[in-house]
Amino acid sequence: MRMFRKVALGASALALALSACSTGGGSSASPGATTPASTTAATQAADVTIKIGSDDFDEAKVVAEIYAQALEAQGFKVDRTGFGIGGRKVTAPALESGQIDLKPEYIGSGLAFYGGTSGNSSDANRTGLQAKLTSVGGGITVLDYMPGQDTNAFVVRKETADQFSLTNMSSVGPHQNDLKWALATDCPTNPLCAAALQSAYGLAPTDVTYLGACSGPMAAALLQKTVDVAELCSTGPEITTNGWVVLADDKQTQPADNIAPLVRNDLLAKVDKDKLEKALNDVSAKIDTKTLAQLYYDVAINHKDLADVAKAWLTANGFAS
Repeated sequence: MRMFRKVALGASALALALSACSTGGGSSASPGATTPASTTAATQAADVTIKIGSDDFDEAKVVAEIYAQALEAQGFKVDRTGFGIGGRKVTAPALESGQIDLKPEYIGSGLAFYGGTSGNSSDANRTGLQAKLTSVGGGITVLDYMPGQDTNAFVVRKETADQFSLTNMSSVGPHQNDLKWALATDCPTNPLCAAALQSAYGLAPTDVTYLGACSGPMAAALLQKTVDVAELCSTGPEITTNGWVVLADDKQTQPADNIAPLVRNDLLAKVDKDKLEKALNDVSAKIDTKTLAQLYYDVAINHKDLADVAKAWLTANGFAS
Protein backbone atom coordinates (compact mmCIF):
# COMPACT_ATOMS: atom_id res chain seq x y z
CA MET A 1 0.00 0.00 0.00
CA ARG A 2 2.86 2.36 0.83
CA MET A 3 4.49 1.67 -2.55
CA PHE A 4 1.18 2.30 -4.34
CA ARG A 5 0.88 5.74 -2.73
CA LYS A 6 4.36 6.69 -3.97
CA VAL A 7 3.51 5.64 -7.51
CA ALA A 8 0.24 7.56 -7.42
CA LEU A 9 1.91 10.69 -6.15
CA GLY A 10 4.61 10.34 -8.80
CA ALA A 11 1.97 10.12 -11.52
CA SER A 12 0.27 13.23 -10.17
CA ALA A 13 3.55 15.13 -10.14
CA LEU A 14 4.25 14.09 -13.75
CA ALA A 15 0.80 15.24 -14.87
CA LEU A 16 1.35 18.61 -13.22
CA ALA A 17 4.74 18.97 -14.91
CA LEU A 18 3.32 18.20 -18.35
CA SER A 19 0.50 20.66 -17.78
CA ALA A 20 2.94 23.40 -16.80
CA CYS A 21 5.06 22.79 -19.91
CA SER A 22 2.09 22.97 -22.26
CA THR A 23 0.75 26.31 -21.05
CA GLY A 24 2.03 29.26 -23.00
CA GLY A 25 2.65 32.55 -21.26
CA GLY A 26 0.27 32.28 -18.26
CA SER A 27 1.39 32.30 -14.65
CA SER A 28 3.22 29.20 -13.50
CA ALA A 29 4.50 27.89 -10.21
CA SER A 30 7.87 29.22 -9.22
CA PRO A 31 10.81 26.83 -9.07
CA GLY A 32 10.90 25.00 -5.74
CA ALA A 33 7.20 25.57 -5.01
CA THR A 34 5.68 22.82 -2.89
CA THR A 35 2.32 21.08 -3.11
CA PRO A 36 -0.19 22.78 -0.76
CA ALA A 37 -0.78 20.92 2.48
CA SER A 38 -4.50 20.72 1.74
CA THR A 39 -3.79 18.92 -1.55
CA THR A 40 -1.41 16.50 0.15
CA ALA A 41 -3.96 15.77 2.89
CA ALA A 42 -6.72 15.21 0.34
CA THR A 43 -4.56 12.81 -1.67
CA GLN A 44 -3.51 11.00 1.48
CA ALA A 45 -7.05 10.74 2.84
CA ALA A 46 -8.30 9.35 -0.45
CA ASP A 47 -5.98 6.37 0.00
CA VAL A 48 -7.08 5.61 3.57
CA THR A 49 -9.65 2.95 4.43
CA ILE A 50 -10.85 3.08 8.03
CA LYS A 51 -10.93 -0.41 9.54
CA ILE A 52 -13.76 -0.55 12.09
CA GLY A 53 -14.15 -3.35 14.63
CA SER A 54 -16.52 -4.22 17.43
CA ASP A 55 -17.20 -6.69 20.19
CA ASP A 56 -19.23 -9.75 19.25
CA PHE A 57 -22.79 -8.87 20.27
CA ASP A 58 -25.60 -7.08 18.47
CA GLU A 59 -25.54 -3.78 20.35
CA ALA A 60 -21.83 -3.23 19.75
CA LYS A 61 -22.21 -4.20 16.10
CA VAL A 62 -25.13 -1.88 15.39
CA VAL A 63 -23.27 1.05 16.97
CA ALA A 64 -20.22 0.19 14.85
CA GLU A 65 -22.44 0.16 11.75
CA ILE A 66 -23.89 3.58 12.63
CA TYR A 67 -20.38 4.98 12.98
CA ALA A 68 -19.38 3.34 9.68
CA GLN A 69 -22.29 4.79 7.73
CA ALA A 70 -21.84 8.22 9.33
CA LEU A 71 -18.23 8.26 8.14
CA GLU A 72 -19.19 7.06 4.67
CA ALA A 73 -21.74 9.87 4.45
CA GLN A 74 -18.82 12.26 4.94
CA GLY A 75 -16.78 10.67 2.17
CA PHE A 76 -14.59 8.32 4.19
CA LYS A 77 -13.93 4.74 3.06
CA VAL A 78 -14.70 1.99 5.56
CA ASP A 79 -13.76 -1.67 6.04
CA ARG A 80 -16.19 -3.67 8.22
CA THR A 81 -14.12 -6.87 8.43
CA GLY A 82 -13.56 -6.33 12.15
CA PHE A 83 -17.24 -6.26 13.13
CA GLY A 84 -17.97 -8.82 15.85
CA ILE A 85 -14.45 -10.26 15.97
CA GLY A 86 -14.66 -11.10 19.67
CA GLY A 87 -14.73 -9.75 23.19
CA ARG A 88 -12.44 -7.10 24.60
CA LYS A 89 -9.55 -9.57 24.87
CA VAL A 90 -9.66 -9.71 21.07
CA THR A 91 -10.72 -6.19 20.09
CA ALA A 92 -8.30 -4.37 22.39
CA PRO A 93 -5.16 -6.01 20.94
CA ALA A 94 -6.63 -5.58 17.45
CA LEU A 95 -6.95 -1.84 18.03
CA GLU A 96 -3.54 -1.56 19.65
CA SER A 97 -1.81 -3.39 16.79
CA GLY A 98 -3.62 -1.54 13.99
CA GLN A 99 -5.60 -4.57 12.84
CA ILE A 100 -8.53 -2.19 13.31
CA ASP A 101 -8.45 1.61 13.52
CA LEU A 102 -11.66 2.32 15.41
CA LYS A 103 -14.10 0.58 17.75
CA PRO A 104 -17.03 1.52 19.98
CA GLU A 105 -16.04 1.09 23.63
CA TYR A 106 -17.96 0.98 26.90
CA ILE A 107 -15.78 3.45 28.74
CA GLY A 108 -16.25 2.20 32.31
CA SER A 109 -15.53 -1.40 31.41
CA GLY A 110 -12.74 -0.31 29.08
CA LEU A 111 -11.05 1.60 31.89
CA ALA A 112 -11.27 -1.42 34.19
CA PHE A 113 -9.83 -3.63 31.45
CA TYR A 114 -6.75 -1.40 31.25
CA GLY A 115 -6.25 -1.54 35.00
CA GLY A 116 -7.95 1.70 35.99
CA THR A 117 -10.59 2.26 38.63
CA SER A 118 -13.92 2.99 37.03
CA GLY A 119 -16.89 4.52 38.79
CA ASN A 120 -20.25 6.17 38.32
CA SER A 121 -18.89 9.38 36.75
CA SER A 122 -18.91 9.18 32.96
CA ASP A 123 -16.51 12.12 32.66
CA ALA A 124 -14.06 10.55 35.10
CA ASN A 125 -14.24 7.22 33.28
CA ARG A 126 -13.48 8.87 29.95
CA THR A 127 -10.61 10.88 31.42
CA GLY A 128 -9.18 7.78 33.08
CA LEU A 129 -9.47 5.70 29.93
CA GLN A 130 -7.79 8.40 27.85
CA ALA A 131 -4.91 8.51 30.32
CA LYS A 132 -4.46 4.76 29.93
CA LEU A 133 -4.61 4.83 26.12
CA THR A 134 -2.39 7.82 25.38
CA SER A 135 0.71 5.63 25.28
CA VAL A 136 -0.92 2.39 24.09
CA GLY A 137 -0.55 1.17 20.51
CA GLY A 138 1.17 4.37 19.44
CA GLY A 139 -1.63 6.41 20.99
CA ILE A 140 -5.41 6.01 20.94
CA THR A 141 -7.95 8.81 21.32
CA VAL A 142 -11.24 8.52 23.20
CA LEU A 143 -13.83 10.66 21.40
CA ASP A 144 -17.04 12.03 22.95
CA TYR A 145 -19.23 9.48 24.69
CA MET A 146 -22.92 9.11 23.99
CA PRO A 147 -25.51 9.91 26.70
CA GLY A 148 -26.73 6.32 26.34
CA GLN A 149 -25.10 3.66 28.43
CA ASP A 150 -25.35 -0.05 29.00
CA THR A 151 -24.07 -1.73 32.13
CA ASN A 152 -23.50 -5.35 33.08
CA ALA A 153 -26.69 -6.77 34.61
CA PHE A 154 -27.37 -10.00 36.46
CA VAL A 155 -30.78 -11.28 35.52
CA VAL A 156 -33.17 -14.02 36.71
CA ARG A 157 -36.55 -15.27 35.59
CA LYS A 158 -39.47 -13.91 37.60
CA GLU A 159 -40.30 -17.30 39.09
CA THR A 160 -36.72 -17.62 40.35
CA ALA A 161 -36.88 -14.16 41.90
CA ASP A 162 -40.16 -15.08 43.61
CA GLN A 163 -38.95 -18.49 44.78
CA PHE A 164 -35.80 -17.18 46.50
CA SER A 165 -37.01 -13.61 47.25
CA LEU A 166 -34.31 -12.12 45.05
CA THR A 167 -34.38 -8.36 44.56
CA ASN A 168 -30.72 -7.34 44.54
CA MET A 169 -27.29 -8.91 44.37
CA SER A 170 -26.93 -8.97 48.14
CA SER A 171 -30.00 -11.20 48.40
CA VAL A 172 -28.40 -13.84 46.16
CA GLY A 173 -25.63 -14.80 48.60
CA PRO A 174 -27.51 -17.38 50.71
CA HIS A 175 -28.81 -19.06 47.54
CA GLN A 176 -25.84 -18.76 45.19
CA ASN A 177 -25.17 -22.51 45.04
CA ASP A 178 -28.85 -23.36 44.62
CA LEU A 179 -28.69 -21.56 41.30
CA LYS A 180 -27.06 -22.33 37.95
CA TRP A 181 -25.14 -19.36 36.58
CA ALA A 182 -24.23 -18.18 33.08
CA LEU A 183 -21.41 -15.65 33.12
CA ALA A 184 -19.34 -13.98 30.41
CA THR A 185 -16.35 -15.88 29.11
CA ASP A 186 -13.97 -13.24 30.46
CA CYS A 187 -15.59 -13.20 33.91
CA PRO A 188 -12.78 -15.00 35.76
CA THR A 189 -10.28 -12.28 34.80
CA ASN A 190 -12.65 -9.31 34.45
CA PRO A 191 -12.43 -7.09 37.55
CA LEU A 192 -16.06 -6.05 37.05
CA CYS A 193 -17.26 -9.65 37.13
CA ALA A 194 -15.70 -12.37 39.30
CA ALA A 195 -13.62 -10.00 41.40
CA ALA A 196 -16.53 -7.60 41.95
CA LEU A 197 -18.98 -10.38 42.79
CA GLN A 198 -16.54 -11.87 45.30
CA SER A 199 -15.39 -8.68 46.99
CA ALA A 200 -18.71 -6.85 47.16
CA TYR A 201 -21.17 -9.68 47.61
CA GLY A 202 -19.17 -12.73 48.66
CA LEU A 203 -20.36 -14.54 45.54
CA ALA A 204 -18.29 -17.39 44.13
CA PRO A 205 -20.87 -19.76 42.63
CA THR A 206 -19.81 -23.32 41.84
CA ASP A 207 -22.21 -24.18 39.01
CA VAL A 208 -21.17 -21.81 36.23
CA THR A 209 -21.40 -21.94 32.45
CA TYR A 210 -19.31 -19.40 30.54
CA LEU A 211 -20.89 -17.88 27.42
CA GLY A 212 -20.42 -14.83 25.23
CA ALA A 213 -21.28 -11.56 26.97
CA CYS A 214 -24.78 -10.26 26.19
CA SER A 215 -25.12 -13.00 23.59
CA GLY A 216 -28.04 -14.90 22.13
CA PRO A 217 -26.84 -18.15 23.74
CA MET A 218 -26.67 -16.42 27.13
CA ALA A 219 -30.28 -15.23 26.85
CA ALA A 220 -31.40 -18.57 25.41
CA ALA A 221 -29.89 -20.44 28.36
CA LEU A 222 -31.94 -18.35 30.77
CA LEU A 223 -35.09 -18.65 28.68
CA GLN A 224 -34.75 -22.42 28.34
CA LYS A 225 -34.05 -22.78 32.08
CA THR A 226 -30.63 -24.27 31.49
CA VAL A 227 -29.39 -21.59 33.91
CA ASP A 228 -31.07 -19.49 36.58
CA VAL A 229 -28.86 -16.38 36.61
CA ALA A 230 -27.43 -14.80 33.46
CA GLU A 231 -25.06 -11.90 32.92
CA LEU A 232 -26.68 -9.71 30.28
CA CYS A 233 -26.53 -6.11 29.10
CA SER A 234 -28.87 -3.76 30.95
CA THR A 235 -30.28 -2.62 27.59
CA GLY A 236 -30.82 -6.23 26.49
CA PRO A 237 -34.21 -6.48 24.78
CA GLU A 238 -34.72 -10.04 26.04
CA ILE A 239 -35.14 -8.69 29.56
CA THR A 240 -38.27 -6.70 28.77
CA THR A 241 -39.62 -9.19 26.25
CA ASN A 242 -39.52 -12.06 28.76
CA GLY A 243 -40.40 -10.12 31.90
CA TRP A 244 -37.13 -11.03 33.58
CA VAL A 245 -35.90 -9.42 36.77
CA VAL A 246 -32.68 -7.40 36.89
CA LEU A 247 -31.07 -7.82 40.30
CA ALA A 248 -30.15 -4.39 41.62
CA ASP A 249 -26.43 -3.75 41.97
CA ASP A 250 -26.91 -2.42 45.49
CA LYS A 251 -23.16 -2.18 46.20
CA GLN A 252 -22.64 -0.25 42.93
CA THR A 253 -19.96 -2.51 41.50
CA GLN A 254 -20.76 -1.70 37.86
CA PRO A 255 -19.51 1.61 36.44
CA ALA A 256 -21.13 4.15 34.15
CA ASP A 257 -20.71 2.51 30.76
CA ASN A 258 -21.43 5.12 28.11
CA ILE A 259 -20.18 4.23 24.64
CA ALA A 260 -17.45 6.24 22.90
CA PRO A 261 -15.42 5.64 19.75
CA LEU A 262 -11.76 4.75 20.28
CA VAL A 263 -9.61 5.86 17.34
CA ARG A 264 -5.95 5.21 16.63
CA ASN A 265 -3.89 8.40 16.51
CA ASP A 266 -2.04 7.27 13.40
CA LEU A 267 -5.38 7.14 11.59
CA LEU A 268 -6.25 10.67 12.74
CA ALA A 269 -2.92 11.85 11.33
CA LYS A 270 -3.79 10.46 7.89
CA VAL A 271 -7.28 11.92 7.46
CA ASP A 272 -9.15 15.16 8.05
CA LYS A 273 -9.12 14.80 11.83
CA ASP A 274 -11.68 17.50 12.57
CA LYS A 275 -14.10 16.14 9.98
CA LEU A 276 -13.83 12.57 11.26
CA GLU A 277 -14.20 13.54 14.91
CA LYS A 278 -17.18 15.79 14.20
CA ALA A 279 -18.94 13.04 12.23
CA LEU A 280 -18.61 10.59 15.10
CA ASN A 281 -19.20 13.04 17.96
CA ASP A 282 -22.36 14.43 16.36
CA VAL A 283 -23.79 10.92 16.04
CA SER A 284 -22.84 9.92 19.58
CA ALA A 285 -24.52 13.02 21.01
CA LYS A 286 -27.89 11.83 19.67
CA ILE A 287 -27.89 8.32 21.16
CA ASP A 288 -29.43 8.14 24.64
CA THR A 289 -30.10 4.94 26.58
CA LYS A 290 -33.63 4.56 25.20
CA THR A 291 -32.34 4.90 21.64
CA LEU A 292 -29.51 2.45 22.31
CA ALA A 293 -31.97 -0.10 23.67
CA GLN A 294 -34.25 0.31 20.65
CA LEU A 295 -31.39 -0.17 18.19
CA TYR A 296 -30.39 -3.31 20.08
CA TYR A 297 -34.01 -4.52 20.09
CA ASP A 298 -34.44 -3.99 16.35
CA VAL A 299 -31.43 -6.16 15.56
CA ALA A 300 -31.67 -8.84 18.26
CA ILE A 301 -35.45 -9.31 18.54
CA ASN A 302 -36.91 -7.95 15.30
CA HIS A 303 -34.02 -9.55 13.37
CA LYS A 304 -33.59 -6.51 11.14
CA ASP A 305 -30.43 -6.11 9.11
CA LEU A 306 -27.67 -4.10 10.81
CA ALA A 307 -27.23 -1.83 7.82
CA ASP A 308 -30.97 -1.16 7.53
CA VAL A 309 -31.33 -0.30 11.22
CA ALA A 310 -28.35 2.04 11.10
CA LYS A 311 -29.48 3.69 7.87
CA ALA A 312 -33.02 4.29 9.20
CA TRP A 313 -31.72 5.91 12.38
CA LEU A 314 -29.14 8.07 10.58
CA THR A 315 -31.74 9.23 8.05
CA ALA A 316 -34.31 10.02 10.74
CA ASN A 317 -31.73 12.13 12.57
CA GLY A 318 -30.44 14.05 9.56
CA PHE A 319 -27.10 12.28 9.14
CA ALA A 320 -27.98 10.54 5.88
CA SER A 321 -30.47 10.92 3.07
